[in-house]
Amino acid sequence: MDKDLRTGIHKIKRLRDSMKRRAEVYSALGGLDDTGTARSLAALHRVPAPGKKLQKIGFILFFMPEPFGITNVIGGPMILAGRYLDRVYNGATLKDVGHETKKFARHVSQIKDKMSR
Repeated sequence: MDKDLRTGIHKIKRLRDSMKRRAEVYSALGGLDDTGTARSLAALHRVPAPGKKLQKIGFILFFMPEPFGITNVIGGPMILAGRYLDRVYNGATLKDVGHETKKFARHVSQIKDKMSR
């Protein structure tokens, strides 16, 4: 039983170390000097959210007063398409990925600390 507990703790330590290394790699990627790579990574830092923009435009068109109702016909599908894109399109940035990795690494270390007591 004690051996199983030790192997479990050892696996958790390895996982925690791997998560720390991954978080360091993600944070180090932002400091690369290559302009092409830096431009690509900058694009990842500023990921657009097309679904939210489409929804906003759809709501504006839908609630725009107009006698014929043509904007309602256009605005409704735009709102639905924006909601669909929000669900399908992941607007996570590189910073979000690094943040979640650090959060997971903290969680793993907390589990390890509780198991080693």
